[in-house]
Amino acid sequence: MSFNVKKDTSISINLPLMLRSRKDLCPEVVLQYVKNEDNKYDSYTYRRVYTHVVELACALKKFGIKRGDKVGLISDNRREWLVTDFAILSLGACDVPRGCDSMGTEIRFILNFVECSVCFFENQKQLKKVLENVEEVPSLKHAILFDSADAETIREAESKGIKVYKFIDFEDEGRKASEQERRAVEVEMDKTEGTELASIIFTSGTTGTPKGVMLTHDNYIAQCEVVGNVLTYLKPGDLWLSILPIWHAFERTVNYLIISLKNGMIYSKPIGSVMLADMEALKPKTMCGVPRLWESLAQAFFRAMKKKGGISFAMFRAAIVVGKSYNWAKDRLFGLICRYQKTARIYDVLVSIIPFILMSPVNALFDILVFKKVRAKFGGNMRYAISGGGSLLPDTDAFYHAINFKLLEGYGITEAAPVLSVRSPEKPRSGCVGEIYPSADVKVVAMEDGEIVDSTPLPPGKVGLILAGGRQIMKGYYKRDDLTAKVIDKDGYLNTGDIGMMTYDNEIKIVGRAKDTIVLLGGENIEPLAIEQAICSSDYIETAVLEGQDQKYVAALIVPSKDAVMGYAAENNIVYESYEALLESSEIQELIRTEIDKRICAENGFRTCERVFKFVLLSESFEQGKEINAKMEIMRHKVARIYEKQIASLF
Repeated sequence: MSFNVKKDTSISINLPLMLRSRKDLCPEVVLQYVKNEDNKYDSYTYRRVYTHVVELACALKKFGIKRGDKVGLISDNRREWLVTDFAILSLGACDVPRGCDSMGTEIRFILNFVECSVCFFENQKQLKKVLENVEEVPSLKHAILFDSADAETIREAESKGIKVYKFIDFEDEGRKASEQERRAVEVEMDKTEGTELASIIFTSGTTGTPKGVMLTHDNYIAQCEVVGNVLTYLKPGDLWLSILPIWHAFERTVNYLIISLKNGMIYSKPIGSVMLADMEALKPKTMCGVPRLWESLAQAFFRAMKKKGGISFAMFRAAIVVGKSYNWAKDRLFGLICRYQKTARIYDVLVSIIPFILMSPVNALFDILVFKKVRAKFGGNMRYAISGGGSLLPDTDAFYHAINFKLLEGYGITEAAPVLSVRSPEKPRSGCVGEIYPSADVKVVAMEDGEIVDSTPLPPGKVGLILAGGRQIMKGYYKRDDLTAKVIDKDGYLNTGDIGMMTYDNEIKIVGRAKDTIVLLGGENIEPLAIEQAICSSDYIETAVLEGQDQKYVAALIVPSKDAVMGYAAENNIVYESYEALLESSEIQELIRTEIDKRICAENGFRTCERVFKFVLLSESFEQGKEINAKMEIMRHKVARIYEKQIASLF
């Protein structure tokens, strides 16, 4: 470990007890800032939030929720989500979350797979997703809504066997709880062991293999105990802007880290005007966002300056060029570059010291005239921000580095709850995803065709599969011991499916993926197999390979069925000189587009982010030993290498 790890001994063995300890240590510190109907901020202190948690838990206990129960939680990030989460955990139960952007097929599948009898819904729109095909969720009997439903929806639900309740009624019931009932809830908190389930987070949609990641209290506590070693400069009462979907593993853990640090959160939205207004009003110290957010903000700054035009835009562009050049020199002079082999620093010092000296005054001037104004858009109090949920584009990273805004890229995986690394605020190095998180045990091992060939850690600079161990690794996939056995070895190491290498400063660099899951720039997880299978159900398509890792959308390499396509051409009198030319014709391009779109659509249970935005047609079939292995499975890492140019054209 590259720094001396200190554990926060005030954090107990489970999440509700951590919240209780914060209520005792900093009762009047604000945990939640929420906008009310008048567009003003209501504040909720640790004492107030803890009281609401205990009261709601009292009401839920009386309602019948008990230790070991699985409770659905279909909602986006809001004040009630956190209270409900902790109330459920306080009773020894665990929650099964999903966001409001989820398809009805996903929600129904998840609730049925886990056999939830009780589910919280943000609003009636989410409940209606269940009512569309309620027979797919026979176990669901009770729906509790944060926002009220209309009489028609309530009648429809009850006619289909689901009783609808108002969340506010549970809050009212909880306020009536006696001291004895409140104490009984706190006794349940004390009983919960760190090994007990806190949440089951599904990482794939209903159209893919069901994978419910079982995360325990200790998976989260392990990260909370040591976060102070990593996220420096934060003190009790400091605020985070909260904008990401709370059901995602990243934001879920961030919420717990906020509590462990005795910090507070501002509920906002990932919409530029809303987010920037909240920053201006409450001046947060930090925030988390997905790569697409940081990219869109950078583009917005450029658009705003371009609109001004003239000298302002010219100065802005010049400032960015100078900022990038200055930081190139600064990073080399002060050793803030990734080291993949042992080399003397004297060369870096020699090539950077003169440019650093020459550009320092110019950069300082631009910092006053340009960069300071851009950073002020973040409220004027932000020390740094964190990017996670996908890889940060180099150009985006370089922009924030140029304006002297610390954007710390992190890396993780849901099965590791999820944080495995994050850049140091004190020594951030571009080109990597940061130092290994203190609670994680990460190693890179030798691989061949995406499979482990030796579990011995490779030295820095050697590419291999990234394995992760430690207390934060999941308990397994719910009801899928077979899938669990495939990713966690006998020594407890999780195969992340990512390909990378270590640096000499204990940092990780990601260079690719060996596993199938695609993570888009916005953080959406895409399971390609089911989409590819649906596409290949067309008579005109032989093979499909999805692409899109760290991109805005999904695209595909398509191998058409040659005989079928040529038959279609003959039937429709399409004239062509060669098969390759035929594939480029507008008629065949339109045919394949139609075949894809009628299969990958909402009616067939696919999300908007799963739709194929672009494709390229390949004239040659895949060959065994080249693109496919002996099991006739596509070797994605080889496809990525062979068709590098075609893939690049898609994005």
